[in-house]
Amino acid sequence: MLRQIVIMFIILIIGLGCSMKGLITKEGNKQLSKVALYIVNPMLIFMSYQDCEYSSTLLKGLLWSFLLSGISFGVMILLSTLIISQKRPEHSLERFSVVYSNCGFIGMPLIRGIYGTEGVLYLTAYITLFNILVWTHGYMTMKESRDFKSFVKAASSPSVIAVFIGLVFYLAQIRLPDVLHTSLQYVSDMNTPLAMLIAGSATAQTNIIKALKNKALYMVSVYKLLALPLVAFLLVHFLPAPHMVKMVVLIASACPVATTGTMFAIQFDKNPERCSEFFAVTTLLSGITLPIVTMLGEML
Repeated sequence: MLRQIVIMFIILIIGLGCSMKGLITKEGNKQLSKVALYIVNPMLIFMSYQDCEYSSTLLKGLLWSFLLSGISFGVMILLSTLIISQKRPEHSLERFSVVYSNCGFIGMPLIRGIYGTEGVLYLTAYITLFNILVWTHGYMTMKESRDFKSFVKAASSPSVIAVFIGLVFYLAQIRLPDVLHTSLQYVSDMNTPLAMLIAGSATAQTNIIKALKNKALYMVSVYKLLALPLVAFLLVHFLPAPHMVKMVVLIASACPVATTGTMFAIQFDKNPERCSEFFAVTTLLSGITLPIVTMLGEML
């Protein structure tokens, strides 16, 4: 775990340097994010189904992953509502930030490095629920009103579509021709370096010193990186699910704050700078907290 995080942080530092030197601009980082979100990330999800041989054990693990991911999200949504008062001026940003993690950009390369394609396969369940919930519950949380039309947008997101197409190919045992498989594999292999370059560039555009003076930052960091994921894990670890599935869900939920929050904050005029601070600082702190959370999960 620590080795994989060090590898990712080295690439993040390269991204940070590229941003400071003007090689990656703010607008350029947005374009890279779109490439990652709409092409590379979905491609990695699809290829994870191609690279796993069909077995009833894997399919059972995938179903367990959907169940455990649902329980984890349910627990975190409930706790975020209870522990973060609506009286707080930026409660919508804080509630969103402690529930939704960067499970795609940070979680996927991390889990792939530790558990391989089988781990990514189980992570697709968490990502599917993330995409559905972030565009329904998350969207309404940030907007502070009910808007169920966003559910359609969630269901049609590239990552969700990639899950369903990949699952059909997996169940039907449809294999891509070798040339096409290799080509798409090259694209999916871009996920880790591209994601961390984006994260590094976003971090460079944030005033970390100023962010550290904000008390809410520490509350969000503790809840997001440690408290809520571990509470959710305590509830699911008694279930007879495969050990790897439990650890994948734990790691995905303990990843830093999702970048989606910044996009929503821009859309609804909700202080996107604060969301960027949450993302940048929790991304840096996750280098310490993720090994701790994983160790505690393994001990349990």
